[in-house]
Amino acid sequence: MKVFIEQALFEPYAYAAKERLNAVRPFEYSQSRNHVHGAVSMLSPYLTHGILSIPDVADYMYRVHRMGAQHKFIYELAWREYFQHVHQVLGDAIHANLREGVLPEDAYSKDMPDDVRHGASGVPVIDQAVRQLYFNGYVHNHARLWLASYLVHIRKVHWRVGADWMYSHLLDGDVASNDLSWQWVAGTGSSKPYLFNAANVAIHAPEPWHSKNTVMDQDMDIIDMIARSRATFTQSSKTFARVEEPTLFTQPPPGVDLLPAGLAAEKLNGREVWWVHPWALTDKLPASVPADAMQVAACWLEWTEARPWSEARWKFVARGMHALASHCWFEDAASLAQILGKAKAVHVWDHPCLPDLPGVQWVRHSPPRLWPLQEEHCKSFSAWWSKVNRYRLTLPQLLRRTV
Repeated sequence: MKVFIEQALFEPYAYAAKERLNAVRPFEYSQSRNHVHGAVSMLSPYLTHGILSIPDVADYMYRVHRMGAQHKFIYELAWREYFQHVHQVLGDAIHANLREGVLPEDAYSKDMPDDVRHGASGVPVIDQAVRQLYFNGYVHNHARLWLASYLVHIRKVHWRVGADWMYSHLLDGDVASNDLSWQWVAGTGSSKPYLFNAANVAIHAPEPWHSKNTVMDQDMDIIDMIARSRATFTQSSKTFARVEEPTLFTQPPPGVDLLPAGLAAEKLNGREVWWVHPWALTDKLPASVPADAMQVAACWLEWTEARPWSEARWKFVARGMHALASHCWFEDAASLAQILGKAKAVHVWDHPCLPDLPGVQWVRHSPPRLWPLQEEHCKSFSAWWSKVNRYRLTLPQLLRRTV
């Protein structure tokens, strides 16, 4: 069977993000976004790494396409901002069940199935999605949902196991969007689990993905019964040969130029510093940052030990850092705290994933957001959406609030 994959290329620079923006076609997006090869924006790597902000995208869409605040494209951006809201309010609690799931915790395995990991489950939609994940570091959102639903509800893999596996291979892996999407699928972050069947795949994916005569070729009531039982369903693969899972790295792999600071750390003594981190690969600094602030970039060991990256992700982040800062480092958190502690002040776009570095004189800047900040946890997207749309602001009005 033909492997239906198109290579997607992402460059970690502002010009590449602008090219992606220029390529968005709102009408085609509205008509085809749910199809695996639909006219989606593919902006997620740039949003995850802070090369673009949601207000940047909304501003462009209004200026070029006169898009309104209730357009489906803007609505989908709102999901990302909602997930950031939940992460900001709950912190690391998003990595555990937010509510009781379909089955007790002990019903789910803590191991990834070997056949899925190697794209040989025998279910074409799953094996195609795995190949696309490994090949591109990018997968259409529908395919991500199918992968998650199959692993959790058919193979009884704990959502956190699947979420960690997928995150490490994604070029656009965002902890909040990834973990909370898996919880939404699992039913631990929503009122019901997300389920699909082969008929759904046939509508939204090309023929090589179709999964007739597999475990997914059932009526939805049968799929629901499987999800609510402890039974797991596997089958041998007659469609694809096994593929090798790309190596994941906890430290910069060969060819990635992120090194210990060494003597260069002394250059921070008494200086105002701007820290470029993996979620802020942007040259857009707050107006209050001094013009002569020294720009340094750094990743830290504890993060990538817990959540290793693919070689492609390491290269994307490192190249983005080198485009912005003359000093690009990789340190453990304790060493990074000592280095940044030499500075008079360290300015940074704040992010929930940043480490706690004692002794650093922080100046944390809130990243741009499009919708009004909600300080209390909204337990569902619909509750959050109702609150942020309370005054039915137009897109220009929302954008003026971000200035």
